[in-house]
Amino acid sequence: MIRSSKFVPVAFFSTLLSLTAATTAATQQPGISDTEIKFGNIMPYSGPASALSVTGKAFAAYFDLINEKGGVNGRKLNMISLDDGFSPPKTVEATRRLVENDGVAFMFGTMGTAPSSATAKYLNGAKVPHLFLISSASKWNDPTNQRWLMALPWAPNYVEEAGIEVRFARARNPNARFAILYQNDDAGKDYLRGVKEALGADADKVIAMAASFEVADPTVDSQILTLANTKADVFLIYSVTPRACAQAIRKAYETGWRPMRFISSGCANKETVMVPAGLEAATGIMSVGALKPYSADSTDADLVTYRDFMKARLPNIDPANMAAGYGYMVAQALVVVLTQCKNDLSRENIMAQAANLKGVALPMLMPGVKLNTSPTDYRPIKDGYMVEFRDSQFNVISELLRGS
Repeated sequence: MIRSSKFVPVAFFSTLLSLTAATTAATQQPGISDTEIKFGNIMPYSGPASALSVTGKAFAAYFDLINEKGGVNGRKLNMISLDDGFSPPKTVEATRRLVENDGVAFMFGTMGTAPSSATAKYLNGAKVPHLFLISSASKWNDPTNQRWLMALPWAPNYVEEAGIEVRFARARNPNARFAILYQNDDAGKDYLRGVKEALGADADKVIAMAASFEVADPTVDSQILTLANTKADVFLIYSVTPRACAQAIRKAYETGWRPMRFISSGCANKETVMVPAGLEAATGIMSVGALKPYSADSTDADLVTYRDFMKARLPNIDPANMAAGYGYMVAQALVVVLTQCKNDLSRENIMAQAANLKGVALPMLMPGVKLNTSPTDYRPIKDGYMVEFRDSQFNVISELLRGS
């Protein structure tokens, strides 16, 4: 007897096989299951840069929010965050543990140029993505040699940021002489390079002095006293650690030196830098920024949403602490990348989607600033605005300033 059966198109089987293959690939990928995406993060919860660990707390709070809404494409986000004390050897140890013992799919948002530099060779060699590491150093835009590493800074990279500030200062005072305090690492040296490139042939004659310091130095007072003696017209403070930035602002003010002052974008934070330095001393400080300046009375819908998020999930952290606002923004960027991955969460595709961001306008970014990446350009943010600290908050004082 011939049994009747329904005709099933060949296309159905092709689709079924594709879905099965995608699911199998997902479950074989380290850190990926049908219900979870496990990834690693390293923060300085202790040590000289511990104030920056607020960013890691914002990451965790935002991912909790996403998980409560069902996760990303049906998978919950499981971030394992470890402390390195802002010590590169400890960063290496923690990274190897996360990759080799915890089996994370990728690394995300490790804080700092020096810590991320210490693990770059290992992660790149192992083909483990490190998405949106926290540094504006120009070295991270190197898809040819560091394909698996991408930063997401809070402003254009350090070289471009310094160039923007130098051009802004010279537009106000064409005859200005410059004094520079810079951190003695890749980040600080990037800033110094940006200043020299922007000044060009004039660099030797208009840089009155450049003084370096180490992250572990207890104070930068001696460097400031030496720089103040130059009576330079412009003072560039290029540290990425809040303590040194606050000390530099305060000590320079105490000497009676009143130059035009610019501070690194990572230190443009009322809570961690301006308040410790003293609001009077900090008034007039300028910086390049891409995130919307926060104010408690803002009616901007995105800032109101952010304020409500902080009040509900991180009530002991002031929303004006932009280390938190930055963490909120970078966590949103990761969700965009993982959403673009759909069901293909191979390390290859995670990196490919990070290098395929097109006009992504995140809520915390200022108008006109959008994330754009490509396989040959790993700089998500290239543009920014000049902001000035006045009346106890940062205020935008320029049009959108385009990076290269």
